[in-house]
Amino acid sequence: MSIRSLLSGETLGFGAAPVGNMFRAVPEEDAAATIQAAWDNGIRYYDTAPIYGAGLSEIRLGRVLSRYERSEYVLSTKVGRVVEYETEEPADPDERGGIFAHGRPNRVRNDYGYDGTMRSIEQSLRRLGTDHIDIAWVHDISPDFYGDDWLDAFAAARTGAFRALTSLREQGVVGAWGIGVNTVEPCELTLGLDEHTPDAFLLAGRYTLFDHSYSLQRLLPRCAERDVELVVGGPFNSGVLAGGKHFEYQEASQRVLDDVDRLRKIAERHDIDIRAAALRFPLAHPAVAATIPGMSRPERVSQNLELSRTPVPTGFWQELRDERLVDPAAPLPDGV
Repeated sequence: MSIRSLLSGETLGFGAAPVGNMFRAVPEEDAAATIQAAWDNGIRYYDTAPIYGAGLSEIRLGRVLSRYERSEYVLSTKVGRVVEYETEEPADPDERGGIFAHGRPNRVRNDYGYDGTMRSIEQSLRRLGTDHIDIAWVHDISPDFYGDDWLDAFAAARTGAFRALTSLREQGVVGAWGIGVNTVEPCELTLGLDEHTPDAFLLAGRYTLFDHSYSLQRLLPRCAERDVELVVGGPFNSGVLAGGKHFEYQEASQRVLDDVDRLRKIAERHDIDIRAAALRFPLAHPAVAATIPGMSRPERVSQNLELSRTPVPTGFWQELRDERLVDPAAPLPDGV
């Protein structure tokens, strides 16, 4: 299935990790207002995952989206984690670590097997209040999560989750499937398989204005050859391109902050917001179907929509070319 046709040409989606209490506790009313603002502003693609607050993100999305006809919006969620001991109570962050310390206090178990995938989808359908998932991503079978053992996780997914999602796609419970990761290598490996064919990849933080050369050289040409589309997550690189201090889900190094500052100063010279360039850059590549920035405040929704529609002058892109701040082979908006 073509992700671009599934999204009906919509290129800006709603990344729902923040409403799963990523980094901070988001009050229920703020989360609901943010999701509602996305809907009211015309966003119709929503991406979530069981690990986002141990099911909290899915529950919050489901409460708002269940007010509308299911055919009016597109949902993607992820498999690879099964939530146990279900409760809607918030966690005590002093007793939990990680970026979702403020999520629900449930155990989240890694499980890329066939039965675990089926259970994960069943749980997500219940939390989201729906009978089908438009896109299912196999989550985090990647070196950044599993280190040297990532190939073991990939092998488990190959014989389990990939097979389960292929079956669910044939049944119509899942419209399309792929993998959702923060590194390129698992996508390359998946493209080399013969027995299971993904529809797309969700790649976070690796085809952005700040970090794109490796994906451009290694992955995107093969995606084009196989007609596999890309959804770009984390277009602000965990917030560092939007004025934040996080990069790759942790505090950014001074080197990263200095490099981002170079981009920001060029943007200021051309009187543009660097966030506008960050949202527009990935979409210039023909393999990219959409971007899904995370949002946790209602005002961020309208800001991101306005930024995504803001013209970025040709001179800005040309200066990035001249300063070698973008890969010479990267397609740029307006054909620069």
